[in-house]
Amino acid sequence: MPELPEVETVRRGLEPSMSGVKIMRADVNRQDLRWPFPERMVERLTGARVLQLRRRSKYILADLDRDETLLIHLGMSGRMTVSGDPLGQFVHEHPAQEKHDHVVFHMENGARVTFNDPRRFGAMDLIPSGAEATHPLLAKLGPEPLGNAFSEEHLVTALKDKQSPIKSALLDQHIVAGLGNIYVCEVLFRAGIHPARRASRISAARVASLVPIIREVLLEAIDAGGSSLKDFRQADGELGYFQHSFKVYGREGGACVTDNCDATIKRITQSGRSTFFCPHCQR
Repeated sequence: MPELPEVETVRRGLEPSMSGVKIMRADVNRQDLRWPFPERMVERLTGARVLQLRRRSKYILADLDRDETLLIHLGMSGRMTVSGDPLGQFVHEHPAQEKHDHVVFHMENGARVTFNDPRRFGAMDLIPSGAEATHPLLAKLGPEPLGNAFSEEHLVTALKDKQSPIKSALLDQHIVAGLGNIYVCEVLFRAGIHPARRASRISAARVASLVPIIREVLLEAIDAGGSSLKDFRQADGELGYFQHSFKVYGREGGACVTDNCDATIKRITQSGRSTFFCPHCQR
């Protein structure tokens, strides 16, 4: 599933073609994705102008000039790609429609934005603008890791009584929004913390040190266009490149990249997910 860097990369890629631009026509080619689409979705989107594109956790929010906000979740395999952009940001002409092109936005500037989702775990909804904090998918999310509300004090307080492993705790979207399996593995390696360590047993100083490391990893991943492992593509259809910078994720059996470390990267399963770490560098 795309994590925060991938979703932010897509949001930034969509901005030149969608922000401030009217949706001349919206094609909705099925009744649902993971859940049913909102009522009269075509009517409510057609003719609406996108005021701005925002991101909350792993969700894209498109504020419309009709006092509604379009919420978009890419799910496991969803992608949003742009073709025919008159601003010259993208080189692709409009391709032939594909089987899994479920929603298509025909923009006033000639761009076409296509939501393709083979596994249909994505979602779209229309909600009153300004009310996203009460939406069931967003209401209980923790602070944004790149925002001011995510501080050393917040993380230390949130984890001081947490009995779960630190890996699981950082994946808890109530504690911090947007982190996923890939980036938590990379963060814990940089911090030198074993993923199975109980969160409450880690000193406040070490927990506090995670905050700048989390930001560092996420910003590096955004700069690289995210990580493309299976389905993820940027808005122009290109791959992300951060997977080439992985220190531990997906590198089971590979040599640790730390100087003077002879250990190999190990993999364990935590809550049904693969965790990668160095048994020597992470304690």
